[in-house]
Amino acid sequence: MTRAFVALGANMPFEGVQGSELLARAVDALKTVGLPPLSLSSVWQTEAWPRGSGQLDYFNAVAELDAGERTPRQLYDVLTSIEHRFGRERRERWAPRTLDLDIVAMDGFAGIFGGITLPHPRMQERAFVLAPLSEIAPDWRHPKSGRTAAEMLASLPPGYRYQRIGAMPPP
Repeated sequence: MTRAFVALGANMPFEGVQGSELLARAVDALKTVGLPPLSLSSVWQTEAWPRGSGQLDYFNAVAELDAGERTPRQLYDVLTSIEHRFGRERRERWAPRTLDLDIVAMDGFAGIFGGITLPHPRMQERAFVLAPLSEIAPDWRHPKSGRTAAEMLASLPPGYRYQRIGAMPPP
């Protein structure tokens, strides 16, 4: 088993569904491709990145998955195909999106693998990753810094707006 943490995020509707319901559908899509969550955070509402961008808030979660024998590139390709099914278009960096699925970390992988940098190179700056990750794996340690998810969340600058809004609804 290769444990992977995947961040889910959305701030635009898709086919009339948005927020928590859209994330629940994304979790269902993970299941259909053989990636059922081992654990799943609550849904969190966070301010858009970069801060002050004026975008709508995001709805975020983190899923712990068994990536099996998949390489980081293979997992990325599966996640990208799910994003496309949800209308994701990659036109510009940090644009609003119907669905964003990012590999945050995979056990045994630290570095660049098939163009995928693990752990995610900016995860330690982002409450939208750290808050849900700290909920399901507060003691997970960054392989380079040695800091836990909870420690990284606690060290974020004050004023970043994020809140837990509830459990992931059924799809």
